[in-house]
Amino acid sequence: MIATENIAEILNDLVAIHNDRIKGYERALKELDDSDEDLKDLFLMQIKQSHAIKINLGNEVQLEGEPIAEGTTTTGKIYRAWMDFKAAFTWQDRRSVLASCEYGEDAAQKAYNDALDEELPAHIRVMLMDQQAELRISHDKIKSLRDATL
Repeated sequence: MIATENIAEILNDLVAIHNDRIKGYERALKELDDSDEDLKDLFLMQIKQSHAIKINLGNEVQLEGEPIAEGTTTTGKIYRAWMDFKAAFTWQDRRSVLASCEYGEDAAQKAYNDALDEELPAHIRVMLMDQQAELRISHDKIKSLRDATL
């Protein structure tokens, strides 16, 4: 079985991904115009979803006797910087905002796949699989909205 500190590290990596996700959706909210109320509501729900998942992950990290990650991933910081750069030089276009959000959702799915490749206790594996399934629904919603936008 994997060592306790390694379990906490894996879970903290996912906490950092959710910190990235929250920051990404907060940034995406700023890119929307007034006609995108549906996306504003959706992005606020995504932020709320990540906060709830972070609580569950954080509880497990603390049970492992480790502190909860507070920051974001380096990749996430680069992703947000790219979003800022792109926004400065392009129109605030619904499709491009959704495409950027889909990119972030893809990164979250990859992080969960990587975590689930590890040898984890059964209860943590089940929790992560449930969270990944919940995030997959969010991903698919973003993707379908992007695909429907011309």
